[in-house]
Amino acid sequence: MDIGGLLIVIGSVLGFVAVGVVLRVTGLLSADDARPLNTVLLWVALPALIFNAVHASPLDPSLAMLPAIGWVVALVGLVASWALARLLKLEGPTAGAFIMVCTFGNTAYVGYPVAQALVGDAGLVRAIFSDVFGNTAAVISLGTLVASRYGAHDVKVNPLKEIVTFPPFIALAAALILHSVPVTDALNSWLAALGKLVVPMIMISVGLTLKPRALRGHLAHASVVAAMKLVVLPLLAFALGSLLLGGDVASLRIAVLEAGVPTMMLIMIMGLRFKLDTDFIASAILLTMVGAVVSIPLLQLLIG
Repeated sequence: MDIGGLLIVIGSVLGFVAVGVVLRVTGLLSADDARPLNTVLLWVALPALIFNAVHASPLDPSLAMLPAIGWVVALVGLVASWALARLLKLEGPTAGAFIMVCTFGNTAYVGYPVAQALVGDAGLVRAIFSDVFGNTAAVISLGTLVASRYGAHDVKVNPLKEIVTFPPFIALAAALILHSVPVTDALNSWLAALGKLVVPMIMISVGLTLKPRALRGHLAHASVVAAMKLVVLPLLAFALGSLLLGGDVASLRIAVLEAGVPTMMLIMIMGLRFKLDTDFIASAILLTMVGAVVSIPLLQLLIG
């Protein structure tokens, strides 16, 4: 796909965000209305998309390399953002929020549609493996421990239980187990229809919850987050992918894309659960989303 086509895809995704903003500003919906949207997304639409895409696609052992790269990127991101938080003298819930938003990206809700636009259905399958076994597994396990350590809360956590009960993980496991079992055309069509809800629903939800005013008090630190999330980590993924993917340009594109997507929306939910600095999280989500419009095409140009 050329850069013009990629910008059209990113622009259409942001268009759904604008719909959410308009619905909130006009009073037709409120930020609280994002919660039922996210519930339908997490438990119905996203699992349907994952199962349908993976079950219908041929599997290649090389797919395992993408989540491995994702884990290395996440571990480096955690260590680097922890050091930056100390350097910036951030403490408690703000430090925890900073570490989380620097490290974990929106590898599903932004990564999936852009990956499909870049490489087609093969790109979507690569993005799913990178997301579920890489970034999402890391945020649910390591991210939960970070949020638990820095948050002002009394929540008891079991990272293993969090992973194995996460609906997208269950959907991917089911698709792998049942990969050789035929699925009827009717069921495929039904799952595909549910999967098409993912992008508009999550982006409208983002639009409902964005807080532009919160950015004013956090712009300096959020800019550091944007540099780490949109530049440093995808460049690390580019270096790792160039060494480990054996010239597989499609996989390299997905590795770089998934490392350089905006901050993960799930961080906001975790921030509310563990009482992190949610205003800072909202600021980072907004700034990285805007910055990704420029950074994602430029990074793809780097690959050629």
